[in-house]
Amino acid sequence: MTSTAPSAADLTLPTEVAEQVVLPEGHRDNDKLFEAYRWLRENNPLGVAHVDGYDPVFLVSKHADIMEIERQPHVFTSAGGENKGAFNPILANQAGDAFTRSINNGSLRILETLTYLDPPEHTVIKDIAGDWFRPNNLKQWEDRIRTLARESVDRLLSTDGTIDFVKDFALQYPLHVIMSLFGVPEADEPRMMALTQEFFGTADPDAARADVEPLTPDAAAQQWVATIQDFYAYFDALLMDRRANPTDDLASIISNARDPQGEYFAKEVAYGYFIAIATAGHDTTSSTLAGGINALSHDPGLLERLKGDLSLVGNLVNESLRWASPVKHFMRTALEPYELRGRAINPGDRFMLLYQSGNRDADVFDAPDVFNIDRRPNKHIAFGYGPHMCIGQHLAKIELRIMFETLLPHLKSVSLAGGDKYIQTNFVGGLKNMPVELEFVR
Repeated sequence: MTSTAPSAADLTLPTEVAEQVVLPEGHRDNDKLFEAYRWLRENNPLGVAHVDGYDPVFLVSKHADIMEIERQPHVFTSAGGENKGAFNPILANQAGDAFTRSINNGSLRILETLTYLDPPEHTVIKDIAGDWFRPNNLKQWEDRIRTLARESVDRLLSTDGTIDFVKDFALQYPLHVIMSLFGVPEADEPRMMALTQEFFGTADPDAARADVEPLTPDAAAQQWVATIQDFYAYFDALLMDRRANPTDDLASIISNARDPQGEYFAKEVAYGYFIAIATAGHDTTSSTLAGGINALSHDPGLLERLKGDLSLVGNLVNESLRWASPVKHFMRTALEPYELRGRAINPGDRFMLLYQSGNRDADVFDAPDVFNIDRRPNKHIAFGYGPHMCIGQHLAKIELRIMFETLLPHLKSVSLAGGDKYIQTNFVGGLKNMPVELEFVR
């Protein structure tokens, strides 16, 4: 196949489509966002977005293209390959990247966590907790997770059912699970809740920190860095305690991990793990839970069907993950010439992998805009694909399955009360407000 050389007009996306997808504020309107994704898939699935204040970036909207990029980290780097920290695996504007470089010795590698690593370094660090996150090991924690789910549902049943499902329920349960398995005291969970919301809400005015000047071009990067430092301050005490007094919790495994030379990994490696688990392990699950309940509110028959056959909950979990796709993107950068979708790719070209779009691709999913728990197979990529596939995916599925199994038998009906809002972010997030009226079966 001969590589084509599209003109600038062929590659360049319409401004309104590019801004809808690239800018965090474009993600406040879910309907317009998914319409933009559809336009990309049908008209220019590998076009270039030129948005003021951002470097040009290819928007990768098709399921197959995302998978092709993800399976080849030697071609499409997360953070720079041998040139560590050269690229940001999370889309930031030019001012934000400049700020990060200015405080980090010219590097964009602001966290020692899997997102910022490429194989083989990525493999070494992933192996620290890889065995803990395997399904066979996680089985031992299911009783504990089920107890936490029951406690959460019992608290819900003590209300009159008129709540903000996100703020009053969906955010609380997965945070409590993660922190319990982590070994973080329950008394410290409010602090963790605040930090996780600041971490993923860097572009949302409702999650802004008081110590960051709002509306400046690099405000999001400043909040990201400040929140990371607050996490470091908290987790340093946890790390030192687990090295002195190890237990069987996940924090002990990470804190006491040794590098190939037999020495403790640098503290920053443990911090990076702790932050990733505390944030991604929390917000992604809460967004999926809220998205699933939102979908059920539109289909009372499906709610009744699930209540009558809880063996279908696994299907509900997978479809909720596809539907919500709380991880909206990661960035990749070409390290060498390549051809993708008949287009010549050059070293340095940047790619925004649009997982939400890939999970609505009609080439992979029949009637992709219909919530359907009977999909066989359900090839969603909500956890990514390839070496960077989410290490916590099995835990997330267990949490969601157990919560749905615990909650659904107590729900007579779910009605949206109006006022749904989505968090202003192009990275990780979903519904931030979902007022509902619940009728219970007690």
